[in-house]
Amino acid sequence: MKSLAKNFLNGVLTVIPIVLVIYVIYKLFVFFDSILGNVLRPHFPHYIPGIGLIATLIIITILGWLSTKLVTGTIIKLIDRLLAKIPLVKTIYSVIKDTVNSFLGDKKSFSKVVTFTFPGTAVKSIGFITSENLEQFYSPFENYCAVYIPQTFQVAGFTLLIPKEDLEIIDVKPEEAMKFILSGGMTSKTD
Repeated sequence: MKSLAKNFLNGVLTVIPIVLVIYVIYKLFVFFDSILGNVLRPHFPHYIPGIGLIATLIIITILGWLSTKLVTGTIIKLIDRLLAKIPLVKTIYSVIKDTVNSFLGDKKSFSKVVTFTFPGTAVKSIGFITSENLEQFYSPFENYCAVYIPQTFQVAGFTLLIPKEDLEIIDVKPEEAMKFILSGGMTSKTD
């Protein structure tokens, strides 16, 4: 009976990660396919799943290329400036733009992994420096860094303002640190 239970548990441990990865990939595929797929579907009598995804990728690539050209780049910059001036829209737009740029842009915000000790304890936490120039936000914070601390098993987290001298930059890839944090420390560094 112990052998049967052990085999069942091994099966669960093997199947659940595979099923969850397939489910997440499927949901992402459906989401990205639906962006343009819902527009294209009525025009194709035999719609093939994935056409919307391919069309979305092509349009994003074309827009990226156009954004580097003189005329269309100027138009995109004008739209950018316009969105940055409209009340309420500018807040939403700047948060989305800054977040996307922090992951994909030239100035990746999660490139430095740090540890710090909670005051009065020996408890350490791992985080990511998201900004080192806080004096632009509020001048008394010139000696502080904004550190994002993700929460385990979710995407939410906290942003703490920590004195620079209390931070220790560690030699760990951001992807490995994020994996370690999100898994609750259950994964280890792999190289």
